[in-house]
Amino acid sequence: MQSPDSLANLTRRRFIQVGGLGTLLGLPDLLRARSPGALDSGRGREKSCLFVFLHGGPPHLDLFDLKPNAPEEIRGPYKPIATSVPGLQFGELLPRLARQADKLALIRSMSHKEAPDHGLATNVLMRGSSNGKAETKEPYFGSVLAKLRPASRQVPSYVWLPKMPPVFEPYGYHTGGFLGPNFAPMLVDTMPQDFRFREFDPPRGISAEQALHRQQLLSQLDPASHPLAQTPAGSRYQGLRERAYDLLSGPQTRQAFDLDREPLNIRQRYGQHPLGENLLRARRLIEAGTRLVTVKGWVGLPPGVKEFFTGLWDLHGNNEQGNCFSADKGGLPWSAPMMDQAVAALLDDLAERGLLESTLVIIGGEFGRSPKVSSQPAPGRDHWPACFSMLLAGAGIRGGAVHGASDKHGAYVKDRLVTPEDFGATVYHALGVPVETRLAPDGATRPVSAGQPIGELFG
Repeated sequence: MQSPDSLANLTRRRFIQVGGLGTLLGLPDLLRARSPGALDSGRGREKSCLFVFLHGGPPHLDLFDLKPNAPEEIRGPYKPIATSVPGLQFGELLPRLARQADKLALIRSMSHKEAPDHGLATNVLMRGSSNGKAETKEPYFGSVLAKLRPASRQVPSYVWLPKMPPVFEPYGYHTGGFLGPNFAPMLVDTMPQDFRFREFDPPRGISAEQALHRQQLLSQLDPASHPLAQTPAGSRYQGLRERAYDLLSGPQTRQAFDLDREPLNIRQRYGQHPLGENLLRARRLIEAGTRLVTVKGWVGLPPGVKEFFTGLWDLHGNNEQGNCFSADKGGLPWSAPMMDQAVAALLDDLAERGLLESTLVIIGGEFGRSPKVSSQPAPGRDHWPACFSMLLAGAGIRGGAVHGASDKHGAYVKDRLVTPEDFGATVYHALGVPVETRLAPDGATRPVSAGQPIGELFG
């Protein structure tokens, strides 16, 4: 190893060739989260959000908006059950959430007109905008919070776990939109079934101590000597790299992801499956100061199922998924009870820790499923953005509230339609961001939301 005095004679190219350093230089791709700047300590406890994203589109008629008097091909096989709120019923696959209904507000009149495409509809939902096109580069809720309400501690402001498959990258979910890469989510891959979180592991064959030593060596080079450092992109990358190393060496984020710090009974309460483990990680991140965590509703595959299918809520009933109403390949009898367990445990845990009053919990997908059950070749429901349901809790949301109604078949909104803009305004209002806040590519030409908060959900 050369002495520090001799480092000045190293070229940048030669230094990067030092074994494993190229991998370390990739750390900023992990971060993409926190913006500089501290919060005003006089504002009290900041609001956070935990978005339980049931990617694929959960069937509202089987879970939250049952139609027991509809024809059989519409109502499906599940019966409604009573909840803790008089007159409100959920599907029989959700007994734990039914007991938690007094903490939840239910919107039964969500609707959008974007094409029934998973990527476009995800953009609509996560932006609070009717335009899901990638080229508009509108930022997601998490990026806006990272900009306007950044984390005040050394943790990422915005986290997405597990990350989406590569096919979704063209839609831009992993970027910060027009806000830029400093406000993009920290993308975490927790898909393996052993629940082992590896994102902070050093490169193979290099200890954590060696990795940090290489950081110290790199810091002794003069970054201004390289032309890239003089560009805006180079400056942003340097900032991301420095914050990535802060995460490597600092304890807060690493500890938030370390579920070994949780008692076994808590882990069992959430469920030792991917969704349960990821919601527990999300709670730990919120507790550590992260502003928004998106947790994709992946619950894992049934025993013996080899196909790696990540959209268990995309319940068409095709060859890949099998019968929507069978547990064999991950249908509702498999996925819904584990979601029920994990989300109910999350609500209880947040309430017991005093975090629910400052944490907005959102449960839902990018659209619902078709009223009529199709057979192609097995029973299933298709994409349906015309009418679907969404659950909210915490952060001032009035538990037991029900907003809007669908028609007798759950096909279209009957009363009090909620647009993506109104949904976005409701999210921002709950998180303490005034909807009139100016935020645009030029900084000031339009408000953060074009909708109006649903007032009856608060109080």
